[in-house]
Amino acid sequence: MPHGRRASALHAPPSAPIAGRLDARALLGHSMLDGAFLRDPYPTYGALRDAAPLVWSDEFFGGAWLVSRHADVELVLRDARFSAQRTGGWVMRPVDAAHDDRHAGRSELKGFQRLFARAMIFLDAPDHTRVRQVMAAAFRPADLQRLTPRIEQVVAERLAAVDSTQTFDFVSALARPLPAEVIGLLLGMDVGLDDAEGDVPADVVAWSDELADFIGAPTPSRAQALSAQAALLAMARYFDVLLARRRAALGSGTEPREDVIGRLLQAERDGQIRGSAELLAQCVMLLFAGHETTRHLLANGLRTLLAHPQQWQQLKQDPSLLPGAVRELLRYDSPVQYTGRRVTTDTTLHGQTLHRGDLVVALIGAANRDPARHERPDELDITRRPAPPLAFGQGPHVCIGAALTLMEAQAVFAQVLRRWPDLALTEPAAPQWTGNALYRGLTALSVQCPSLSANAHTAAPTLPL
Repeated sequence: MPHGRRASALHAPPSAPIAGRLDARALLGHSMLDGAFLRDPYPTYGALRDAAPLVWSDEFFGGAWLVSRHADVELVLRDARFSAQRTGGWVMRPVDAAHDDRHAGRSELKGFQRLFARAMIFLDAPDHTRVRQVMAAAFRPADLQRLTPRIEQVVAERLAAVDSTQTFDFVSALARPLPAEVIGLLLGMDVGLDDAEGDVPADVVAWSDELADFIGAPTPSRAQALSAQAALLAMARYFDVLLARRRAALGSGTEPREDVIGRLLQAERDGQIRGSAELLAQCVMLLFAGHETTRHLLANGLRTLLAHPQQWQQLKQDPSLLPGAVRELLRYDSPVQYTGRRVTTDTTLHGQTLHRGDLVVALIGAANRDPARHERPDELDITRRPAPPLAFGQGPHVCIGAALTLMEAQAVFAQVLRRWPDLALTEPAAPQWTGNALYRGLTALSVQCPSLSANAHTAAPTLPL
C-alpha cells in the first residue's frame, strides 16, 4: 500500500538505472506478480530472501524497494524514517496516467483522497498518536471481553443456519458475513437508526470488495480507483446518517455509549478528532479493515487446518492449543501480505541509498517465513511458540484490532471443532484464491461433514402402508 503525500514522485523513473540495485524481475527471470505468485507467493519470497536483503521491483506502483527478511521488515515498520503518509500519489496516479489534463483528472478523485488520507493507518505522529489514543479506548481488553458473549452468539447463529448435511461454502456461510457483523457491533452500528436501518448494511461486503481491489492492486487502474471511491463514499453516506442521529440523541440528553462511534463523537466534541472528515475516515476504514483481513484469516485458517489433518486432530484433542494455533495460522499464511512506506529522508540501507520519497514495500508474508526468525518456517506447527508473527504489523501502526481478530477467530474455530469435528475439504485440487496480491484470501471454501452427510443419505423416509 503505497504512494506518499509528502513526496509522491520517485527519485528516478522506473526505467532509469539505480546504481547497485538488484532487480526482482531479472533475478526471478519472469514477472514477480504472475499467476503462480498469486496462487502461492512463498517460493518467490524465498528466492528474494536468499538473493539479497533489498531488491528493486518496477511492478509495485511504478517502482519500489522490496524488503523480505524479518529484521528488515520489522525495521521499516518501526522506524520513523519510513512514513505511513502515502495516499496522495497512490490515489492520484491512476487518473494522472489516464488524463492529459492533470487538474481535471485529479478532481475526479478528490472525495476519495479527502477521506482516505485522514484514516489513522495513513497518518504519522503527532496526528497518528492523537487519533490512535481515541481509537485505542474502544479496544481495551475489558471492553472486548464484554463483547465476547455477543460474538459467541453471532457465531452460533451463523453456524446453526448452515445445512451441514450437504456440502457447503464456508466463505459465503460464515467467513464473509461474520466479520462485518462483529465490527459493526464494536462500532455501534446496531444502534442509533430505525430498526430497518440499524443493522450493518448488507452492502458492506460489496463495498469492502471494491476497496480491496484498489488497495490490493500493485498498479491500480483508473476504473479501480473510481470504484473504490464510490464504495468509500457510500460507506461515508451511511455513517453520515448514523452520526447525525447519534449526535441528535446526545443533544437530547441520552447517555453516551461506550462503543467506537460514541467515543469518536465524544473526541470530536473535545477536539481530539478534528472535523467531520477525520471522524468519517476512521469509521469507514475501521469497518473495511475489520472485515477484510478477518474474513481471510477465517477461510485461509480453516483450509490450512483441514489440509493438515494431524494438526486438526491435535486441536480436537486439546482445544487449549487454539490461541497459539491462530497465531501460527497468521504466520503461516498471513491475510495481509505486504504494506508500504515512504522514505522521509535520504537513508542508507544495506549499502544502497534510499532517497526521500522512495517507496519501500515490506513483504510481511515473506518475513513470516524467514528461517532466520522461525525454525522450519514452511511447516505448520500449532504447538509452535515463536515470537509474534508480523501479520498485524509492528511499531506505532501495529493493528489496533488485533485482539478482536484473535478473539473472533478463536470463537469460530472453537465452535466449528465442537459442532463439526469431522469437517473435511471437498474443494477442487486448485484452491479458489482471489488473485489479490495484498489480501491473500479465498473466494470459496467447499467443505462437508462426512458423518452428517452419510446419515442424511441413509435415513430413508417412512412411507405410509
